[in-house]
Amino acid sequence: MKGLASFVMRGRFQALLVTVAGAGSLLFCWISAAVLALVTLRKGMGQGAWLLAWAVLPAGALLYAYGDSGPLTLLVGTTILAAVLRQTVNLPLAVLACVPVGAITGLGMVAFGGEYLDQIVAVFGQFLATMEQQLSQGGEQVVLARPDARQIAGMLAAGTAASSVLCLLLARYWQAALYNPGGFGQEFKALHYPPVVTAGLALAAIALASMGPQYRTWAVICVVPLALVGFALVHARAEWRGQGKGWLIGFYLAWLFLDPVKLLLVFAAIADSWFNFRRRWTPKPGTDVSERETDEDR
Repeated sequence: MKGLASFVMRGRFQALLVTVAGAGSLLFCWISAAVLALVTLRKGMGQGAWLLAWAVLPAGALLYAYGDSGPLTLLVGTTILAAVLRQTVNLPLAVLACVPVGAITGLGMVAFGGEYLDQIVAVFGQFLATMEQQLSQGGEQVVLARPDARQIAGMLAAGTAASSVLCLLLARYWQAALYNPGGFGQEFKALHYPPVVTAGLALAAIALASMGPQYRTWAVICVVPLALVGFALVHARAEWRGQGKGWLIGFYLAWLFLDPVKLLLVFAAIADSWFNFRRRWTPKPGTDVSERETDEDR
């Protein structure tokens, strides 16, 4: 992946080639989004906007032909996050910007993507009907809840918010790998929010979830920044204790398959905003997890 980043940064044509090639693909649009973010971070918002204008063409064609706005919203959302990071040089603020990006994406789908949402609802309905038939073969009738259009819109919006952050982090990793080796790891492990921010995100998520099943997927948008802080806390703890990659891989597998681990991660992020665990840990000699890149390195 570092080789791809190096190729992209050789010139405008290379960046344009990679961005346009992946922008119209459902499988590879995340690469285009990360390239857009990398160019924005390194070259400035003018270069990023020029590249986005070309990337919108294949992504827009996909939206026009199939009604799928996923690649387009990912490209635009990631570019917005990269612009925030470029202007503020503040990774926590850039990650937090995924919340309005996800919310606007979801509202846009509700307002303008009704037909596309109905198609997804129909696909889910057919899949769940098949599952019901298989589960009911034992004699007991099984009925599974069907998601409605608002739930699907919230799910897609949360996916856009999370994917935009991940593409931004990939671009930041590329930038550090090319120009400041090791800088991204220290910056990510220092990711932290003050209590007022975590409280606001948690209360917004609880309020949305309490409005009913239709809005529980929307609550996930507010959880995305908290989850990222939780992952940063886990990485910082692993570094302090000298735990290897095997332990981190085991944790990610547990997070992927066990819902209690997901909740614990969010609760750890909220608690960290009050107690700042990383300050309580004694760093290894020569290591400071709160260290940031200098302005020249950026």
